[in-house]
Amino acid sequence: MLLLITGLILFLSAHSTVFAAAGWRQRVISRIGEPLWKLLYSLISLLGLILIIFGYGAARQSPDLTLLYAAPIWTRHLALLLMVPVFILLSAAYLPGRIQRVVRHPMLLAVILWAITHLLANGTSADILLFGSFLIWALADLISLSWRQVPVVPGAPYSPWNDLIAIIAGLVIYTAFVLWLHRALIGVPVIT
Repeated sequence: MLLLITGLILFLSAHSTVFAAAGWRQRVISRIGEPLWKLLYSLISLLGLILIIFGYGAARQSPDLTLLYAAPIWTRHLALLLMVPVFILLSAAYLPGRIQRVVRHPMLLAVILWAITHLLANGTSADILLFGSFLIWALADLISLSWRQVPVVPGAPYSPWNDLIAIIAGLVIYTAFVLWLHRALIGVPVIT
């Protein structure tokens, strides 16, 4: 679990500087320059992500893994349904349209839904740590948007067609995850 915890601290700390340490972040950028900040931020985030992936995988295989609750089978069916908008929202984050305008920050909403969905269907200590941490982080970031400006996410130019593209792309990616990618990347089949 130490790898998972270390990865979560690195990844989520880096992604929290914009709202939890905005003054410090700006001072560091002023001192070292934006390109070096982005490089360090990216390296820390990448290292954190790698540690999360390997740490979660190792934690799931550990004999010390604790089952905190056994999720009923119906929560897995609900999870399949709730994950559909996750991929659409992720796509909409980079395709400005009505979805992005209404939701304000589709990526944060996608992370919140992803975390809740996985907490509904999985009840080990590693699951609670991973998905619970992302849920808390995303909620804190979302709440912080009430007092700070919404960051501009680079993406395609605004178009009313972007919503249709986001929906189609989201459904295609969702289908790929259900049928193949979740097993290939995570090691757990969605449908058995």
